[in-house]
Amino acid sequence: MKNFSPSGISWFILAIAAVMVPAAPTAKGQLLGDLTQWQTGRSMRAGSNVWNENDLYDPANNKDRLNRIEAGQTVLLADLKGPGEITHIWMTFLHEPHIWATDGAANHQELLLRMYWDGRKKPDVEAPVGDFFASCFGKRMEVISLPVIVEDGDSYNCFWKMPFRKSARIEIVNQSKKPLRKLYYNIDWIKKQALPENTMYFCAQYRQEFPAINGNDYLVLDAQGKGYYVGTVYGVRTRSPSWFGEGDEKIYIDGEDSPSIRGTGTEDYFLSAWGLKLNSTPYFGVPYLNQHNRIVGQMTCSYRWHLADPLVFNNGIRVTFETFGWMSADENKENKPHSWNEREDDFMSVAYWYQLGPSKKFTQIPDADGRKLPSLERITLWGKDFLDDCHHGVGEARVQKGALWLESDGQLLFKPETKQQGWIEFPFEIKEKEPLRLILELTRSSDFGTYQPILNGVKLGEPLDLYRPDTDLWEFHIMDFWPEPGKYTLRLECTGKNQNSSNYNIGVNSIRLRERRPRVKAFGYDKDKDWRKNQILY
Repeated sequence: MKNFSPSGISWFILAIAAVMVPAAPTAKGQLLGDLTQWQTGRSMRAGSNVWNENDLYDPANNKDRLNRIEAGQTVLLADLKGPGEITHIWMTFLHEPHIWATDGAANHQELLLRMYWDGRKKPDVEAPVGDFFASCFGKRMEVISLPVIVEDGDSYNCFWKMPFRKSARIEIVNQSKKPLRKLYYNIDWIKKQALPENTMYFCAQYRQEFPAINGNDYLVLDAQGKGYYVGTVYGVRTRSPSWFGEGDEKIYIDGEDSPSIRGTGTEDYFLSAWGLKLNSTPYFGVPYLNQHNRIVGQMTCSYRWHLADPLVFNNGIRVTFETFGWMSADENKENKPHSWNEREDDFMSVAYWYQLGPSKKFTQIPDADGRKLPSLERITLWGKDFLDDCHHGVGEARVQKGALWLESDGQLLFKPETKQQGWIEFPFEIKEKEPLRLILELTRSSDFGTYQPILNGVKLGEPLDLYRPDTDLWEFHIMDFWPEPGKYTLRLECTGKNQNSSNYNIGVNSIRLRERRPRVKAFGYDKDKDWRKNQILY
């Protein structure tokens, strides 16, 4: 995903110009201004290079990586002796699928990053690697900002200043069931003679709620001490249709009962307006947004860096977000669309701050399995399980593998001989009457056709145009309904093709019947509506 453009470059020029201008309370430490003033120190690096006994690089090999870190293993990246200041961290490793990792590879959400300052027993930085680098959900995404850059979704960089007086210990715990493969890294730092008395420590903490707890605002940070709040990474997976982000940020400074800092909406905190859109800028961005906000299961990853506007606290700070947003008619007591309701979405976050002295632990990070978003599916039919001739027309049917279809280990790719032979059928059985959303997870590509969804002989909406110049995987949300128990057959029937498409092909990753929130079932407004006559999509 490439979100950086010439306009993004102009953002960087403006940002660099901005950091050269003194701005309280960060006048000292400007990005370019410091380069003109000598400060005693010596540049150092801890990295994945292998050195021989004489501390000389061995040109006879290229062993400049940690080739394999097994499941459950902890690897020490750096054990530095201070005083000093880390100025840059870079790392990369293999992602699935890859020919060099045929037995799989750990996902960055499954890798736990920890940093310990001055010999403390508890880390002041603790977050999954991906989330720390502003990449939520275990997804690869490009992030282009001032303190964090993930180039092409696989080159992880951060430029947060991380000072320490006595020592710095950085480690990664592989909590995956798969090995971490081919880890390369560099940790650049400056060894110093001393640090000023008012030097603060860098802190970062991950937290999640799957789903949000009703009656409470979502907590991002609860810190005690004196310091600056400098950034937020915020991931949301919706469990209801419609826009999730009407909730305000509510920030409590120094123990106050009412927040003295309160916003006007989630997107406004992330410096956007009228919703969130894909973008990357030096101070804020949305590196990942999978689809529009009508879907159940939309994923949004956002970041906001308080570099020129840190939030100053003297005794403590509490950062929270309301979990209010729009609600569909079948999900609230008024049975009308509503813009201000408490939702039950999935939230994850990383808080970034500096403070004097050690940080207070305010949350416990779940293990890797606990950090994975829980499934919302009542029924999942994988396309690759319907290769037999009885399920499709005459033509070539095979499993197509690749990064797009990693979850399913391959999609069903069907190439019909003619338009008339372009049909696929997926039988399934409903055992309980409950509110569900029918979703077709289909590939769009340059040689794909147009297909009509038909359920038990009833056409559902308009034909789906599967043409797209660049291949992607797309969720088509078809309808919300209460199917009666019984047997069903979903048929996808070719009706033609886009004028730009070269063929009638179709790629099916999955057919899903996704749960609606329990309150939809409790209200039961649509329970007796006949989906055959009136199809609804909230």
